Amino acid sequence: MLGKLTMPEIERFLSKEVIGRIGCSDGQMVYVVPISYAYDGTYIYCHTHEGLKVDIMRKNPNVCFEVDQLHNMANWQSVVAHGIFEELKDEALRTDALQRLHGRILPLVSSETTHLSRDWPFDSSELYKITGVTFRIRLEEKTGRFERSPVIPQAFFSI
Repeated sequence: MLGKLTMPEIERFLSKEVIGRIGCSDGQMVYVVPISYAYDGTYIYCHTHEGLKVDIMRKNPNVCFEVDQLHNMANWQSVVAHGIFEELKDEALRTDALQRLHGRILPLVSSETTHLSRDWPFDSSELYKITGVTFRIRLEEKTGRFERSPVIPQAFFSI
């Protein structure tokens, strides 16, 4: 069965996941990249380092954000949102964003990109030591889709 996620389902889905994809464009090129995030119901919060995605978003703050979960080809869900990039240079806003990112519940096996620094884990009182670019995306439009189907095991090869 294919369907649309309700707004409460979209909100729950965005709140529980930790990896999404940012789509951005400078008018010449479209760039899509995965990123770890935290969500508060209004903003997607992210931390990264200087690079192409930050350069593009500074030029054109209109971005797309996508999160998906694939159990198998017949059971998945996806949320696509459009929003506005905002770099957080104000120390209070930056600290708030880093606290949100620091407070996420991460999977047992997580990667360097989901950690805010090489010294992970660390005391949240040391957030000021984190270098890089901290930003948020104000989500303005969100849609979600899903497919749910019973999976029947199939043998493709005979022995």
